[in-house]
Amino acid sequence: MQSLERLKPLALLLLRWGLAIIFIFHGYPKLFTHTQQAMQAFVHAGFPSYFVYIAGAIEFFGGCLLLVGLFTRIAGLLLAGEMAVALWRVHLPQGGVMAVPNYELPMTLMIAAFALAVLGGGLLSLDHALFRGGRSTPRRPKTKDRE
Repeated sequence: MQSLERLKPLALLLLRWGLAIIFIFHGYPKLFTHTQQAMQAFVHAGFPSYFVYIAGAIEFFGGCLLLVGLFTRIAGLLLAGEMAVALWRVHLPQGGVMAVPNYELPMTLMIAAFALAVLGGGLLSLDHALFRGGRSTPRRPKTKDRE
């Protein structure tokens, strides 16, 4: 088990990269190329058309943050929340819980993004380099107390 534990940084890196590719791929068209078609789909699903910009920004920029491992926990939480809404409001109504093919991708993305929100970006991330293991503020150099 120790040998598998040593692979944890690589596993988190690959998880981040895999999710980043998927979210960037789905967010980019919402913002830059197929915005009108996405708006029509959102309206058809019962959302206001401007939600396309919110979803596109969360997916595209959240994916970019996951790619480099910056603010991984926040990005993971936002992406997991977005996938929870997509699962609940769009995919499950298309056939219920027995129609697994209707919701397997958003469910997997939601769980994986939530795992990154809980675990953080790992050793191979900007979070670790800048914030020393996922803290929200950079570490300050230790100084001697003057009393």
